[in-house]
Amino acid sequence: QVQLVESGGGLVQPGGSLRLSCAASGSIFYIYTMRWYRRAPGVKRTLVALVNSTLSTDYADSVKGRFTISRDNAKNTIYLQMNSLQPEDTAVYYCNADLQRTREDAISRYWGQGTEVTVSS
Repeated sequence: QVQLVESGGGLVQPGGSLRLSCAASGSIFYIYTMRWYRRAPGVKRTLVALVNSTLSTDYADSVKGRFTISRDNAKNTIYLQMNSLQPEDTAVYYCNADLQRTREDAISRYWGQGTEVTVSS
């Protein structure tokens, strides 16, 4: 069994910061790419940032320069440092991971349950 658990969401004023965490646990042989997505009300889920196993990163244009994704391979955890938050960043943030549970397994994608971020004064 593999679980991804997000944390760190909450209410923040415009211009503020939050740091999200996503920890993968369970029977894991190797984690490849990990990602943050978000789903705003009435909008489809969109990719925010990703980090691969070599720590290369990529970002959606809307968050470049404000958000930073990082990864701790020893803890199977990724983080999303979000600065200069704006109301349009309000969404439920989800993480996912492409991983193998054993050396023989195919690569599968797992999702967390999401953490809510609200940016409002």
